[in-house]
Amino acid sequence: MGGVESHLYQLSQRLIQCGHKVIIITHSYGNRTGIRYLTNGLKVYYVPHMVIYSEATLPTIYGFFPIFRNIVLREKIAIVHGHQAFSSLCHEAILHARTMGMKACFTDHSLFGFADASSILMNKMLKFTLSDIDHVICVSHTSKENTVLRAVLNPRIVSVIPNAVVASQFKPDPGARDPNFRNGFTSSSYTENMSKSRETLLTKKFSLDWITAKGGDGPKRIDLEQMREKYLLHDRVELLGPVVNHEVRNVLTKGHIFLNTSLTEAFCIGIVEAACCGDVFIKYFLNWPNSCIGGVPEVLPRHMIIFANPEEDDLVDAVSKAIEMIRLKKVIPAKFHDEIKEMYSWVNIARRTEKVYDAISQMKTPPLMERLRRYYGCGVWAGKIFCVLIAIDYLIWMFLEWLTPREDIEIAPPFPYEKYRKVRKMTTIQ
Repeated sequence: MGGVESHLYQLSQRLIQCGHKVIIITHSYGNRTGIRYLTNGLKVYYVPHMVIYSEATLPTIYGFFPIFRNIVLREKIAIVHGHQAFSSLCHEAILHARTMGMKACFTDHSLFGFADASSILMNKMLKFTLSDIDHVICVSHTSKENTVLRAVLNPRIVSVIPNAVVASQFKPDPGARDPNFRNGFTSSSYTENMSKSRETLLTKKFSLDWITAKGGDGPKRIDLEQMREKYLLHDRVELLGPVVNHEVRNVLTKGHIFLNTSLTEAFCIGIVEAACCGDVFIKYFLNWPNSCIGGVPEVLPRHMIIFANPEEDDLVDAVSKAIEMIRLKKVIPAKFHDEIKEMYSWVNIARRTEKVYDAISQMKTPPLMERLRRYYGCGVWAGKIFCVLIAIDYLIWMFLEWLTPREDIEIAPPFPYEKYRKVRKMTTIQ
């Protein structure tokens, strides 16, 4: 389960505890289709949808509309909250929700560039979706600036609400670490500089027995395996590949240092989890005048982070500094954990999100002509195409209202939250 999925689950749980009705709509995963209930009665709709690559679904624009309309009417949904700019279901859900006169909110979890073809296409798609949106949430101030520029938004409708962490699930375990500091890294991605730096670190006489690489089977894994073969480091380097969600804490507590080599992160929930487990965090940043790229500098206090340029020598120096801090016992895992516990709470995130929901609930729903005016300003040619898409979406909605009137759609029975809580409380006591 990634950061976005974790955000969805934890936020939904806290909103349910606050008395809200929450459902999640996502695409099917293998044989998992239909409706599933999670903890506290969280209902998840797994919609049959074609997956084209890496759990990304095929954009259909209108193909999702009939089942989406049926779900939101059955569940009496008032606000549609979409997550992640790369999600085609998110874009389609916001489009259809606005056509149906519902309130819509969007949370952006990523940073994008402006120069390459994929970024230009994604930014134009985001501009299309957010031209008619009630509110936008970003996970860091850097992410807010990036989203405002990409989608040409009014900054007043963009709020910053970060991610959080369940600190009780990431408690430090001093017994899992070697007291002689023989465990080295828990790293989050594979890059060329990391591979070169590992060769230097491991061939130098550091008290560093093995490095745990976490995060997936990326294109640089082959380079890491070749490095391990070349220097006969099988007993010192362990490549785990993808790590299942319930094993993340066990992996993080084995190491002393968490190395993240991504140059652009909007927030990176992984570094918060690592710091909560008591790891020192090393992060790349581009050496621009007085600036650190990405939202990471906002996430943790400076005594938990060591920044390094994306160069071999600078990364080796940063790791050497981290090793020295640990040898001098300047890093106290329990203290790190207590600080993170005070800084991040999903209860606080849910309350701030509630305020956004309350604000957009008071807004007036714009008429069709106002929506067309907003889309028309998206570009000389793009604006006209967007207006055509919106007009077709409106006609499909009217056709669906005639074909299956909302009065004929059976309302889903509410989940018995009170009964569920009583039974769960009794079970816990027993």
